[in-house]
Amino acid sequence: MVKFILKKLVQYVVVLFCASVIIFGMVRLNKTDPVSVIVGGKQTTAETVANIKKDFNLDKSNIEQYGIWITGVFHGDFGTSFQYRQSVSELVGRRFPVTAGIVILATLIAIVIAIPTGILTAVKQNTPVDTTLSIIQLILVASPPFLTSILMIVFATIIAPGYAFTGSFHGFGEFLSRISLPAIALAFSMIALTSRVVKTSMIEQLQSNYKVVATAKGISNTKIIWKHCLKNTLIPVITIIGTQIGVLLVGSVLVEEVFSLAGLGSILIDGVKAADYPVVQAVTILMVFIFLTISTIMDILYAVIDPRIRAK
Repeated sequence: MVKFILKKLVQYVVVLFCASVIIFGMVRLNKTDPVSVIVGGKQTTAETVANIKKDFNLDKSNIEQYGIWITGVFHGDFGTSFQYRQSVSELVGRRFPVTAGIVILATLIAIVIAIPTGILTAVKQNTPVDTTLSIIQLILVASPPFLTSILMIVFATIIAPGYAFTGSFHGFGEFLSRISLPAIALAFSMIALTSRVVKTSMIEQLQSNYKVVATAKGISNTKIIWKHCLKNTLIPVITIIGTQIGVLLVGSVLVEEVFSLAGLGSILIDGVKAADYPVVQAVTILMVFIFLTISTIMDILYAVIDPRIRAK
């Protein structure tokens, strides 16, 4: 078990390092001159340009710039934004709770709905209940989050025209009200995909030999499903949930724009447009870090849940 965890941690570090190199190189493919972004497009003297390049380490080679950036990252310093002239760490810190709140709430909504739905469709296989839920799942998967968000705003405005569903907020209560609709919009596709995985895996467990033996012993069907079958169903479910959290992080960028929320999405899009290297690097590496961390934790959970993985 210890060797398994150490192996996963080594892979985690290697992948994160490679991702940081790729991110650092990709942002510099933008042809926009970062100096023009810093000075706001105004004309300036050669001396001022030289000073700006020195202040932002743009006068150094890409290798030196990468070394300075990655060293700062280890100390929580992501540099200074070109367009905002503020610490990127502070910018990300202020906006991260919105994105994290949306993703966490969307994940919880998806888990609470998807697992019971998947079990129900497996138990009621080839019945009207299964057919109806399968059609709903297909619709949810086919609808992109940004389109779902727009439709939800339209319907919410009709149902409660005096209530604010978008924009800034004050206090925890307004925070929850602002992130609820975006979280639901993001959760739809995750609900559909996760429930189908639960259904497929549960059907396999319901047809297994141990289920037949348990039934023959007189154990109730409900107890077999929730105590025995569900545990063996969790491996593929954990896999899909871990993967979908990464998808939710990316999807939240567009959803935040639709709902006019000040999350990571807005500064990432603005940063890409303005060639704001520090902002784009910080937000992207943060998303990669979160995805890799969750993926590594999920891999370790496999070994905790399934003794066969520990044995290997």
